Amino acid sequence: MKFTVAIDGPAAAGKGTVARAVAAEFGFAHLDTGLLYRAVGRRVLDGVPPETAASTLRHDDVLRGDLRTPEVSRAASEVAALPGVRQALVEYQREFAGRDGGAVLDGRDIGTVICPSAEAKLFVTASEVARAHRRWLELTAAGHDATEARVLEDIRNRDARDAGRRDAPMIAASDAVILDTSDLDVDEMSAFALAEVRTRLAGKQRA
Repeated sequence: MKFTVAIDGPAAAGKGTVARAVAAEFGFAHLDTGLLYRAVGRRVLDGVPPETAASTLRHDDVLRGDLRTPEVSRAASEVAALPGVRQALVEYQREFAGRDGGAVLDGRDIGTVICPSAEAKLFVTASEVARAHRRWLELTAAGHDATEARVLEDIRNRDARDAGRRDAPMIAASDAVILDTSDLDVDEMSAFALAEVRTRLAGKQRA
């Protein structure tokens, strides 16, 4: 059976956490599409032109261990605004979404551009302050030298780029369920998402 879950939202809102929980609960394959753009951003920082970096992206590029740095985050957001880069990665994502056994994709345009017909759609969001605090904790735990104020500035700049780009802007699909995680812990946000997907899955199985 094919069943696609599209999970979108801004940086550090918890969409990756939710996506992993859904994939684990239902046995679906999971793709963090942000890693594709991070891998392209990393290659651009290494000197490869953006469109070339996207069109020649290899699986090994996505597995690199240096894709979670602030520098790569900024580069990923910048290359994601380029239509040529986005188009080069569209088919990869759509093929993944159409696999048998179910798939969960999280990103910023999954429910609107990549998988507009997904059976379940969630838009995971949170306040800027909550998201900046989470990202700052992640960065400092990983040993990066970062201030919470700088992380908040990066979050705001990235939100502006992602929501303001002409090609595939970050917006909630009209039929997406909004999940605000500002005051939720991991268990609470995961429970909400699991309940929503379970309902949609049951509806498809009955049909």
